Amino acid sequence: MAEKQIYTNYEKARILGARALQVAMDAPLLMKISDEKLEEINYNPIEIAKTEFDSEVLPITVKKPMPKRKSVAIKKTAQKVESDKSIEDHEEKEEEEIVKEGEIMELANPEDEESFEEVSGREGSEELH
Repeated sequence: MAEKQIYTNYEKARILGARALQVAMDAPLLMKISDEKLEEINYNPIEIAKTEFDSEVLPITVKKPMPKRKSVAIKKTAQKVESDKSIEDHEEKEEEEIVKEGEIMELANPEDEESFEEVSGREGSEELH
C-alpha cells in the first residue's frame, strides 16, 4: 500500500477548493455519504470535499519539484598578467584622450576661473558699500 502523502496547507487548500468547485457544479460524489450527514453539513461543497479528502478517495495528485543533485566542476581561468610598463602606457593614452576631449569641448581653463572670481568679487564688494 502506498504511503500517505503529507500536503502543505497551501496544497490542501488548493485540492479542497478544486474539488469543492467540482461538487458545486454537480460532479458525482466519489464516496457514499448518507443523507443525514449531507443534511448535517447542509450540502456544503467544501465540507463534502473535506470528507472526501480525509477518506483519501480524491484522484488529485500534487507534483512537487525536488532539487536536482548535480555537481558542476568549476574550472580556474587563466588571468592575464600585465606588466607595469603596459599599464603605465595605457594610463598615459587615456590621459591624452581626456586632454584632447577637453580641448574639443573647450573646457574652462584655470586662468579663466581666476579672472571670473576677480570680476565677481568686485561686483559683490560694490553692492555692500
